Amino acid sequence: MDIAVGLVGLATTVLLVTGLCKRFNLASPLVLIVVGIVVSYIPQIPDVELKPEVVLFGLLPPLLYSASLTTSLVDFKANRRVIGLLSVGLVVFTTAGVAVVAHWLVPDLPWGAAFAIGAVVAPPDAVAATSIGRRIGLPRRIVTILEGESLLNDATALVALRTAIAATVAAGTVARDFLLAAGGGLLVGLVVYWVVARVRRHVTDPLLDSGLSFVVPFGAYVGAESIHIGEAHGSGVLAVVVAGLLLGHNAPVLQTAQSRIQERMNWSSIAYLLESTVFLLIGLQAARIISDARAEGLSGGRVVLICVSVLVAVIVLRLVWMFATRLLLTGQEGGDRRRPPPKYALLLGWAGMRGVVTLAAAFVIPVGTEHRDVLLLVAFAVVAGTLFIQGLTLPWLARRLDVPSPDPGADALARANLLQQASQAGMSYLKELKQDDPYGVVAQIKERLERRNFAAWESVGARDEETPTEVYTRVRREMIDAERGYVLEARDEGHIPNEVITRVLTQLDVEESMLENSERERARVRDAVRSVAIDGGCDHLREERPPVEPTSPGECAACVEEGLAWVHLRMCLTCGTVGCCDSSIGRHASRHFHETKHPVMRSVEPGDDWRWCFVDRITG
Repeated sequence: MDIAVGLVGLATTVLLVTGLCKRFNLASPLVLIVVGIVVSYIPQIPDVELKPEVVLFGLLPPLLYSASLTTSLVDFKANRRVIGLLSVGLVVFTTAGVAVVAHWLVPDLPWGAAFAIGAVVAPPDAVAATSIGRRIGLPRRIVTILEGESLLNDATALVALRTAIAATVAAGTVARDFLLAAGGGLLVGLVVYWVVARVRRHVTDPLLDSGLSFVVPFGAYVGAESIHIGEAHGSGVLAVVVAGLLLGHNAPVLQTAQSRIQERMNWSSIAYLLESTVFLLIGLQAARIISDARAEGLSGGRVVLICVSVLVAVIVLRLVWMFATRLLLTGQEGGDRRRPPPKYALLLGWAGMRGVVTLAAAFVIPVGTEHRDVLLLVAFAVVAGTLFIQGLTLPWLARRLDVPSPDPGADALARANLLQQASQAGMSYLKELKQDDPYGVVAQIKERLERRNFAAWESVGARDEETPTEVYTRVRREMIDAERGYVLEARDEGHIPNEVITRVLTQLDVEESMLENSERERARVRDAVRSVAIDGGCDHLREERPPVEPTSPGECAACVEEGLAWVHLRMCLTCGTVGCCDSSIGRHASRHFHETKHPVMRSVEPGDDWRWCFVDRITG
């Protein structure tokens, strides 16, 4: 019962604190740590001891799996050299550097213990950096690199920790252990992916698919850790990451649409609860760790000096590594291979927050190790220090360096362009499909495709005025409320089977959720400061044209003449004719192309500078 009450208390605290943080725009990880520290000093609250097996088996696999499912395998491969240098090279560099500092400050500390604490504090957290990075809008490439690093660096750190604990730090032993960890983890991850992929091709029930998804991270982790030679093990971390990356990448061809939606929702909820709980657990360790460290023979000032020195060493070593290896940090971005600029290296260096894996790994250091309690306090100081020092200042640093955040306007344009081209592929298939159409189904399909594409293009030019899609969304949601009300009345009367009621309500919920998603997307574009343009993809877009003046600035002359309203305005780059977009009733920009064959027009909405080629049907 005590365990159940504790779990309910943890979950309730997490939900309450994160809810308040969202309301007041606060960084929930940092607030949760503070709350945990305060609660740990309340006498009436039972002591919460963070067992390493709970973190390494209970929390780490699902967190890594959830993150790897949503990580782009394409982006991961494009930045593999950067990720490799950080997840392996930097961990080894930090482990050795911290070991030297720790042994210098505490001469009677064995070298094995010194290397152990170095391995403990070496890996940045898989949650902290990316959660804070996304919240403040770091560039996508930086977030991708941080994700990739944090997915793999735990494997390197745990191998180094096991080697140090075994008091065998010979280069040959470390290399053997690392090869076994990497090879075993990679092999098990590939096997798990192959088995799950084969099963999923025959599973269409979303409930069975979700159940299988919950087993995958734990099965992969246990399978890899079961491979061992002496003290060396296969890497469960690597197995989970490999399986998650491959399953996430191939989900569109392995799972049904309903299974994919359900899996995303399930793992989003699980990750939200676990990530938040992790930060609360970090704070809850404070009172006990500090109390145990006081019992050591070292003076308080000496202990503080050790903690501060290791914290500084961790931060400085990462920055030194980032700038020393920047010439090697090439990755693919926008089709070009380029090394990150110095300000990107600085941001990557400063985004090295540690987390719960560091604390859990510290508890793996065997009881009886010289100055073990001080080493635990050092680990806690590094976690709390990096989270607060770097976590609080990272947004300020990003603003000072003026790094570009992901542009919702550019995303909306790319989304509209991709949907347009996908629709063309669908329409090409429809034209080749030879069958009778007595019910006018083809016309209905074309209308739905147009409506979907119009909605995407309207979000590119999001303005304060309601667009046709927004009017449709508002009216349709009001209709759904009325429909749901009628169904609920029918349910209360008890004349219709509950299964039928549930299916109808689910259908209404799915339609409403799609409308809500489109509303949120439009709000993101409207609220963003945008400069919308993407690279041209055809000769018409690349062709240099003499500047032209609009024939009817600020209005569609044809709409004015016909007494119609327009949604957005476009201008022909050949003659300057201004016409309305395809979401407008008149569609005069498209009409102008069909009449004149002038290939390129551009948006003349405020803040937009993208162009559209009618011939190749692509933006630029």
